[in-house]
Amino acid sequence: MKKVGLVMRKIQFAEAQGPRVFAERLKEISKDFGVEIVFISPERHVSGYDWLPGYEHEKGDLVNYDIVLDKIYSQKIDHVIYTVSGFTYLKMFLKNSVLFPHSFPDPALTGYEMMKPFYQIVDKAVVSTEFLKQELNTKFGVTDVNVIPIGFDEILAEKHFDPNQVIENRVLWIGRDEENRRPDIVLEYARQNPDKEVFMVFGGERYKESMKKYHIPDNVKLRFALSQNEIFQLMNSAKVYWNSSKFDTFSMPLTEALAMGKIVVKPEHPCYNHISCSHTFSGNEKNWFELVNMAVGSSTKVSLENRQYALESFSSSVMKKGYRAFFDQWLK
Repeated sequence: MKKVGLVMRKIQFAEAQGPRVFAERLKEISKDFGVEIVFISPERHVSGYDWLPGYEHEKGDLVNYDIVLDKIYSQKIDHVIYTVSGFTYLKMFLKNSVLFPHSFPDPALTGYEMMKPFYQIVDKAVVSTEFLKQELNTKFGVTDVNVIPIGFDEILAEKHFDPNQVIENRVLWIGRDEENRRPDIVLEYARQNPDKEVFMVFGGERYKESMKKYHIPDNVKLRFALSQNEIFQLMNSAKVYWNSSKFDTFSMPLTEALAMGKIVVKPEHPCYNHISCSHTFSGNEKNWFELVNMAVGSSTKVSLENRQYALESFSSSVMKKGYRAFFDQWLK
């Protein structure tokens, strides 16, 4: 087995959301073509929260290089995928290092100015969408970029798909209690639409505490750190999936929602251009409430068109095919 290091922050490995799901899926699919994915994360100057005073994001990554390099060298690893820009300088120590961004220096994101200098020395990347490939080229001159989606689990999408279980007034939102994700908009929608049942799912247990600052309407159900199995089960029961984020590098729940035949309401930002099918509707703060209500009131209970599009474009089989080709070229 050829070892490949996957460098992520400790908090990314710890939470039941995007980065952790990506890591586990990459590890599983890579076994079949002789690649062992080794998880590597720093242990010093990190906490269970996004921000630790004095060591925010990329700054915190910089002071952990010795620990990360020790782990890489001890495993005799010479090929590394890193997911946060603070570890861009691994290129100085390891020729074969490639960026897979779970974040991106876009003005919509907090701290994007801090990220930008790290992207200046990126020379090779794997991204999830054509939009990010274009952004890396036009903004940072990076041309060596592979596009491979993060694949959803087809087995779960098949196991839990049951149109008879759809609850007609149920709206599902998955995200974090962060300004960029705009949970406050979803709570306001629920307040104005008491006849709708709104589920809000958060990736980490830590959000149980942070959500206490809001007044939660009676028609809102909060869920925290659900398993993939639980996500798909809940996804199946909703009629509408709504994403209200300012920016995403991919947004796995959107592709999972498509796979489960949901009617999707999403932002009109071009980073979501890959989420495009018969029953996907783009909007903004001015018309989201109307769009969600129109989707809930639609005669379409499930969208088989959305489901088919997702299976063809974003399944774990598509992801596996992409990484097989990438590793064949990168590791030879």
